[in-house]
Amino acid sequence: MDPKFPDKVSLAFLPTPIEPLERLSRHLGGPEIWVKRDDQTGLATGGNKARKLEFLVADALAQGADHLVTTGAPQSNHARQTAAAAARFGLGCSLILRGQEPATPTGNFLLDQLLGAHVYWCAPRDCNDTASRVMGELRAIGRRPYFIPLGGSNVIGATGYVLAMRELMEQTEAAHLNFDFTVFASSSGGTQAGLVLGACAFGFRGTVLGISVDHPADSLKTQVAALTTATATHIGLDALSVADMVNINDDYIGDGYAHVGETEREAIKLMAQVEGILLDPVYTGRAFGGLIDLIRWGAFTRGQRVLFWHTGGTAALPAFAERLL
Repeated sequence: MDPKFPDKVSLAFLPTPIEPLERLSRHLGGPEIWVKRDDQTGLATGGNKARKLEFLVADALAQGADHLVTTGAPQSNHARQTAAAAARFGLGCSLILRGQEPATPTGNFLLDQLLGAHVYWCAPRDCNDTASRVMGELRAIGRRPYFIPLGGSNVIGATGYVLAMRELMEQTEAAHLNFDFTVFASSSGGTQAGLVLGACAFGFRGTVLGISVDHPADSLKTQVAALTTATATHIGLDALSVADMVNINDDYIGDGYAHVGETEREAIKLMAQVEGILLDPVYTGRAFGGLIDLIRWGAFTRGQRVLFWHTGGTAALPAFAERLL
C-alpha cells in the first residue's frame, strides 16, 4: 500500500545529511554513532519543525488563511520556525507563549520578534484560551487565521516525518548502511509518530526510540500511538498496525521541561568539543545525554550502529548561558 501524501510547500533544505561521529564513537567506546542533521533544514536556523510546516502551511494556504497562530514555551523552536514560515509566505503570525516575558529578548524569543511575530503571554494552563481569544480577535478584524497545535503535532505535521523516514531509507540504501536504532527527543509526539509510521511503511528494520524530554512514558506512548494511527489514516496507510512500535524512554526527564542539569551540560559540551556540533538545551541536549548514559551502561554495544536524529533548537542556547557554563 502506497501512502498518499498531500500537497506541501517548500521550506526545508532537503535531504539533510547523515554523517558518522567517529571521534565521539571512539570516545564513548560503544556503538558506531551517526547523526541525521535536521538542525540544517534552514528556515531561521533550522530544526525539525520545517518538515512539519511544509504541510501545515500548504494546508493553511489551501484554506485561504492569511495569518498563522500557534502556542509554545518562551524558547519554543516551533514558534520561531512558524514565524519564519509565515514571513516566507507573507502571512501574519501570532505566537502565544506560556510564562512571563523576559526582561531581555534572547534566543528564540529574540528571533520571534525579528521575524515580525506578534507575541502574547499566558499562564501555562490558559494558553489554549488565549489562543482562542486571539483567533477570535483576528476574525473580528477580517483576518483568516489558521491554528497550528503545539509543536505542529497533528496528522498534517506528522506527515513530514513519514517522508523524513523515506528520505533516510533512500540515504542508507545509497550508502549501503543499516541502523540498529534511531534515537531522538520526543515531546509533543509529531516527530515520533511520523518516524514510527514511516519506519513501518518503508521497511526500517531498526528500533525507533524516543527519549522523552517532559512526559512520563505511559502518557506519551498513548499520545504518540494515537497520533501514529490517525496519521496512517490521513495518508491512506490505515491497514498498518503500528502502535506496538512506539518505544519511549523517560529516564532523563530530570527536574522537568527546560531545566538544564548535568545530563544536558555534559552532552552539549561533549558533542561541541569532540565533534564541533551544537545541541540545544531543551531537546537534543537531553536526548543525546540519555543516549550517552544508555551507552555507558550497555544498552547499546560495540558492533551496533545508532543514528541520533538531531532535531535542531540551537537558537535557544544563549537563553540558557548561565546554566550551561
